[in-house]
Amino acid sequence: MAAPSPAVIVVMGVSGAGKTTIGKLLAARLGWIFRDGDEFHPRANVEKMRSGVPLTDEDRWPWLHAIAEWIDRTRHKNGRAVTAPSVLKRSYRDIVIGERPDVRLVFLDGAPELIARRVAARRGHYMPARLLDSQFAALEPPGRDENPIRVSIEPPPEAIVSNIIEQLGAESVLPIEETQK
Repeated sequence: MAAPSPAVIVVMGVSGAGKTTIGKLLAARLGWIFRDGDEFHPRANVEKMRSGVPLTDEDRWPWLHAIAEWIDRTRHKNGRAVTAPSVLKRSYRDIVIGERPDVRLVFLDGAPELIARRVAARRGHYMPARLLDSQFAALEPPGRDENPIRVSIEPPPEAIVSNIIEQLGAESVLPIEETQK
């Protein structure tokens, strides 16, 4: 039995992998809504990261549940959306994606050296480069049972998005519902 067409695509990866860039481009190409995963963080989490302190699982639970609630609202309105949270651990993805067969996972995979260069070149982001090691330490790449679309972050963003859409195949042709525009 074929998986249902995705209602929501979750773009995951460590900080600096390009989640926001790829998520926005993907949503634009599909004609879907985009919400950055960072938008769901409570203010206290942002301040903690800005101060250079890694978040704990306890810090992340409200953030993850807020993303899951937004995904459920989108799905129940027959909307189509892309979101870009890090969701580095399986336990985080179990909350955000869980038993939602119409939510698809995209894993942006890249070498730590490449990502470190990107993070070092970023300006104006609250996530300091010194927290990147904690991101890689927490990363649990998705398993086959999570049915991820895994893409390298080495090509240009447009090529990455084309790769994702190709892997989605016919699933990706469903436009956003008129009620969601």
